Amino acid sequence: MPLIGYARVSTEDQTPLPQSQALKSAGCAEIHEEQASGGNRARPVLARVLDRIGKGDTLVVVRIDRLARSLSHLLEVIERLEAKGAFFRSLTDPIDTSSPQGKFTLQVLGAAAEFERALIRERTKAGLASARTKGRVGGNPGLRARDPAALRKVRLARQDGYMERLNETAQDWVPNVRRLRPDMAWEDVLRIVNGALPRERQWTQSRLLRAVNAYVCGGFLPETVLGRAGRRETDDRLPAIVAAIKGTDPDITLQAICTRLEAMRERTPRGRTSWQPSSVKMLLERAERLGLVDL
Repeated sequence: MPLIGYARVSTEDQTPLPQSQALKSAGCAEIHEEQASGGNRARPVLARVLDRIGKGDTLVVVRIDRLARSLSHLLEVIERLEAKGAFFRSLTDPIDTSSPQGKFTLQVLGAAAEFERALIRERTKAGLASARTKGRVGGNPGLRARDPAALRKVRLARQDGYMERLNETAQDWVPNVRRLRPDMAWEDVLRIVNGALPRERQWTQSRLLRAVNAYVCGGFLPETVLGRAGRRETDDRLPAIVAAIKGTDPDITLQAICTRLEAMRERTPRGRTSWQPSSVKMLLERAERLGLVDL
């Protein structure tokens, strides 16, 4: 199985060389290095690796903390890999999802995380019940009094929390929005974004538009992505969609594009629901003539 290494350092004065050497010694022919905080889930290099990793590949790190700083993030990444038929291995930790022992360790970690969340919920409920019996009312006094400063502080905290949640999923939608808007209608952008995601992580159009507006206001996306999409000829729509899928992953196979189109419930030029590689090849060639893709 192809081994793909990922090495991360937090600051510029650190070097990923020891990690890269360990990954090379472990048999990784392809190694990706990144300088970013471990708490930042929206890391561009990691996002590209996760997008391009294929079935049967194994993502390898020296230690778990090089990939994720929280158990929830680690489980999220491994879930994405499993959805693609890929595996995860840590050289210094007992996790290798290609082996029964590694899968068992992962299940134990997941159960421990759920147990910890349940304990926190129970402690919170018990604390609130105890406070009510003593006559204490929960909540922020400033909010109960409708104090403008307190209300503003809560709004800012909620906005910060919303942006943090968006940052955790940015790799799923930001690259497509940046690349496809405003040339493509939101309906088609949404279908391309969702086509690569498991059902539980798919977006609605209203949620996607809210997220894009928040990123534009924060300066993370240009205002042009919110512009009105130009009118596109009906015959050009399918080549544009296929070109967009190809642009997301230049190494994607024709059969994988067929699978993606079927997941998007996109019909063939003849109105069929089942796609063939020959049809995709024809549309890619047309997209090249239209200047939509560089084959």
